[in-house]
Amino acid sequence: MAEDSKAVENVDYGEDETAAGAADSIVDPELVELQRKMMEMEKEAQRLRELEENLTKEPKENGEDSDDADARSIYVGNVDYATTPEELQEQFKGSGSINRVTILCDKFTGHPKGYAYVEFATTDAVTKAQLLDGSMLHGRPLKVNPKRTNVPGVNRGRGRGRGRGFYGYPPRGRGFRGRGRGYYSPY
Repeated sequence: MAEDSKAVENVDYGEDETAAGAADSIVDPELVELQRKMMEMEKEAQRLRELEENLTKEPKENGEDSDDADARSIYVGNVDYATTPEELQEQFKGSGSINRVTILCDKFTGHPKGYAYVEFATTDAVTKAQLLDGSMLHGRPLKVNPKRTNVPGVNRGRGRGRGRGFYGYPPRGRGFRGRGRGYYSPY
C-alpha cells in the first residue's frame, strides 16, 4: 500500500516545468491590457459602492431634518392661481421669519395646483399662522393647516372598492364585481 501511494505521488501528468516557466516569461500584451482594464473596473466598482453607502446614510440624516421642517411648515389651501410666492410671504410675514414658500404646480402643464407650503424658522410661527385661517387673498379665503408628514408605505386604500350594498349588507346576486374590472362576464 505504501508503494501504491508513492506511485501516485510520482505520476507525471504531462506538464513540463520548463515549458510552464517559459510561458510565464512570455507576456501577452492583450492579456496585460485585459488585466489593467479589470483593475480599473474593480476600482470603479469600489468607488460606486462607497458612493452608494454615503447616499444611503444621507436620507436618515435628512429625514430628521425633513421632519423638523414639516413641523415648522403650514399647508395653505384655496390659493388663487395668480398668487406669487412673494404675495404669500407678505401675507404670512407677521407670523414669523419665513424660510421658504412653495407653490406646487402641475408637472405637465406647469400651472399652479391651488395650494402652497410655507416653511417658517420656528415652530411657534406655525401656531401664529394658523390664526390666519380664513383670511382673504385675491378674493379667496385661505385654508391654513399645519403640514402633515406622509408616512411611506401607508396608502389611502385600494380605490373605490367593491361597495357594501344597501346599509352595509352585501349586494344580492352572484358575480358582483363592481365597476370597471376590465373583463366581460355574460352571467
